[in-house]
Amino acid sequence: MEDFLHSIQLLNYTVAAVALPLLAAFINFCLPVKKKLAGWVSTIAILLSCVLSACVFAGVWNSAPVHAQHVWFTIGKTEVMAGILLNNLSVLLLLLVSVIALPVHIYSTAYMKHDDRYSRYFTYLSFFCFSMLALVVVDSLVLFYAFWELVGFSSYLLIGFWFTKDKAVQANKKAFIMNRIGDIGLLVAILIIYAVFHTFDIDQLFGPKSIVKSAALLTNGSWASPNEHNWIIDGISYQLPNIWQYVACAGIFLAVAAKSAQFPLHTWLPDAMEGPTSVSALIHAATMVAAGVFLLGRVYPMFTGTELTILAIIGCFTAFMAATIALTQNDLKRILAYSTISQLGYMILAMGVGAYASSLFHLATHAFFKCLLFLVAGIVIHEMQHVKEENQLDIDPQDISLMGGLRKKLPVTFIVAVVGSLALVGLPLTSGYLSKDGILIQAFEWSEGKSVWFKLIPVMALFTSWLTAFYVARLIVKVFFGEFRLLKSYPDAKLHMHDGGLPYKLPIVLLALCCLFPLFSFNPFSYGHSWLFNGLSSPGVHEGESIFHTIIPALVTIISIVVLYAAYVIYSKPTGFKFQQDGFLYRLSYNQWYLDAIYQRFIIKPVLRLCAASFWIDRNVIDGFLHLLAKISGHVAKLTAWTDEHIVDGFLHFVTSIVQSIGNFARRFQSGKVQYYLYSMLVIVLVLFILKILI
Repeated sequence: MEDFLHSIQLLNYTVAAVALPLLAAFINFCLPVKKKLAGWVSTIAILLSCVLSACVFAGVWNSAPVHAQHVWFTIGKTEVMAGILLNNLSVLLLLLVSVIALPVHIYSTAYMKHDDRYSRYFTYLSFFCFSMLALVVVDSLVLFYAFWELVGFSSYLLIGFWFTKDKAVQANKKAFIMNRIGDIGLLVAILIIYAVFHTFDIDQLFGPKSIVKSAALLTNGSWASPNEHNWIIDGISYQLPNIWQYVACAGIFLAVAAKSAQFPLHTWLPDAMEGPTSVSALIHAATMVAAGVFLLGRVYPMFTGTELTILAIIGCFTAFMAATIALTQNDLKRILAYSTISQLGYMILAMGVGAYASSLFHLATHAFFKCLLFLVAGIVIHEMQHVKEENQLDIDPQDISLMGGLRKKLPVTFIVAVVGSLALVGLPLTSGYLSKDGILIQAFEWSEGKSVWFKLIPVMALFTSWLTAFYVARLIVKVFFGEFRLLKSYPDAKLHMHDGGLPYKLPIVLLALCCLFPLFSFNPFSYGHSWLFNGLSSPGVHEGESIFHTIIPALVTIISIVVLYAAYVIYSKPTGFKFQQDGFLYRLSYNQWYLDAIYQRFIIKPVLRLCAASFWIDRNVIDGFLHLLAKISGHVAKLTAWTDEHIVDGFLHFVTSIVQSIGNFARRFQSGKVQYYLYSMLVIVLVLFILKILI
């Protein structure tokens, strides 16, 4: 009875944690556009959600899952259930989303205070938080898809929040369309899964007693559901040809690639930086883009070994490609965007090599240090914008080539930026060291005994970690070290720059503390001692340590330090080493591997030409044919009208005139005078008499 009441309490807390941001969004929607109260309504709501999420987390973590559901609707004899599923994965994301959203809300109260659409911003932000929190706790694939769509819709609103800017409008349309591609894949996968297993219940499909895991996968040319506990109904097919299993996994990958910005559907994320920086900190670092990895975690049992290997290859390639692009970018937010794509690639790689717990561990640590770096970028851009407006300069406030020496003017921002950067690089004493090394070590262990081609995956991932160290050092040095390069072009510019007030400093300091190892493990050098890693691992996963547990961390740390120092030397001195900017590799990196240009040339332009051709055919062929039919119909109608008027009506008029004439003639004999009647009878008698004589 106690356990039952405890479960009910946890479910109530969960519903409240999810519903509070929705309530805040509704209240803000009803407030005037510029009302500053909206910020605190949303902030208090997410604070309460955070507290409730922490209570739910404490009650469920490493305990028995809590699952409650009710009949949602019925179609024929099929009952579709809806409910809440609380296990280690869902309560981790529930807490993570609310904890990351809280500092972003506090930060936004200051960052957006001069915006004309202040209450609208917090309405969108709260609605997004509601969608994301609901996504991680629902127990049905139908509900999951619904909230997956709401997450995409609310992110569309936030990316295009400054809709008066053409770039923001183009960015949110691009994000929306590319995510719809993934959504189609997810929908197809859900339909296929239901066709085989006849249930949308995530726990039944993918939980501890997963019917997907125990299904007769790809045997005898079919994908068939098991009959455990005699749940199969006679007369209903529970199998499909095995090709549909591949299609379902491909659909899920499309959804993951779109939402978590993986090759080839990653190009929307850098453009999405056109939204407010606080939005980027929330949805593009910790929540929306992490939803794809969360989806993989939910449906992980359905992937076969070959499919997981494909995931590992794509994740590794994405991580490497995005890191190479970040090396040459000058837009502060775009560097962080490509860094996000790269780190998400690590998470997908980890899923592919079987490092399930490490993937989700890195998702959690990445949320803190990437959110921190985006908020730092927001402060820097905010101050550069002040310089631009105060001096009426025509500059890009996000261009790091105009910055430098800001550590003296923004000391708090500089310190937390260094902490977040070290966590991103993965140096000791940071959370990033624990999670990233876990992925690299397990990737090397996975490749043991496989061919040399498989060994390229962990080697490339290792090399990518050093590329990460270089572009992070380049960013920090060019922004915070050296001289303020803007003064070279505008020597008389006035500089009034500072870290900002408490709403700026408090969030970034709290996030910086969360980037250090104690939050996740009291042992700063072993990911295996992390409570989060152990809570998500299967029993016995960490038994026995290979030589990689010593070699990989040492190799990563030593070479990363060398790379950091080399980048510092290169970029801290104005007369230092300069990379050639006309070489093929530089141009490949600077132009983002020409992927946008390739999509523009081989997909967008052909589609637009097809649309133009279709439009021409519609206007000139189809409409022309319809207009011809209309003209023919018009002439036929005129001919019919003439025929009706002159022939049909003419004949009828002729007949009526004859009848009328006969009537007029006959009416003369009905005068009412007796003498005329006698005269008429005499005439008739005479006529008959004459006819008789003649005949």
